Amino acid sequence: MGLGMYEVDLYYDSIRRQIAHIRDKMKNIGKKRNLHRAHRLELGFSLVSLAGYTNSGKSTLFNSLTEEPVPVDSGLFTTLSTTTRALELSRKRVLLTDTVGFIDRLPLTLIDAFHSTLEETIFSDLIVLTVDTSEPQKEVEKKLSCCLDTIQRIGVEGVPIVTALNKIDLISEEEMQQKVEALKDAAPNPVPISALQKTNLNQLKEEITRHLKNYVQASFSLPVTGEAMALISWLSNSADINSIKYEGKAVNVHFGAIPWFADKVKGRVEQLGGTFNT
Repeated sequence: MGLGMYEVDLYYDSIRRQIAHIRDKMKNIGKKRNLHRAHRLELGFSLVSLAGYTNSGKSTLFNSLTEEPVPVDSGLFTTLSTTTRALELSRKRVLLTDTVGFIDRLPLTLIDAFHSTLEETIFSDLIVLTVDTSEPQKEVEKKLSCCLDTIQRIGVEGVPIVTALNKIDLISEEEMQQKVEALKDAAPNPVPISALQKTNLNQLKEEITRHLKNYVQASFSLPVTGEAMALISWLSNSADINSIKYEGKAVNVHFGAIPWFADKVKGRVEQLGGTFNT
């Protein structure tokens, strides 16, 4: 009996060490991700996160939108870390991030463990929530509710959500219409799609763009100097430049970006003796 208890103690001690090791690794991942996020925030692009229940087709949708492969599998937590790519929507560049899949009744301890991954949604300008509509109606509703609840639990506030009702290629047109009608009040801004067959992806992109209303159009004029050219070179990698025109000894630039980034550009332009307009 004593030997059995001793073995149990050893087992739990081993588990505790493994948990501590995983937490240390997640902390290190979190530190690296904070550095990456700080770099991304230096860019003038909106951040869009893909979220959804495990096996809802997030990674397939990411691949279809960006045309760059990330692992796709039916197992739990296939996407354990985040992958970010630049994506152009209606001549606007955004940064699209694939995040870890949610599961039902995600324990608070597990939320803490994956917080560095889940928090990508907190810092987003918009969330694309993927839902597998090929499943039975009650299952679809349950998983949608789970996802919306998890998003709330991790502290996301005021971020618009577009719901990608995925896998419509696996159901009939009639069933799709019934499910869209049934989910219209529960699913924020729903768009029926097939990520695998790339059906209605343009409609999804339009819906995403419609909710990214925080872009501003701005212009500035600067004397042509080395510093002005360096600013324009930096801006070309950090925002959507619509036009660059040279008139005499001045250069006029028109661009689009999120408001706080436009303010940042304004400060640099004024430091160089230029004029700025929004």
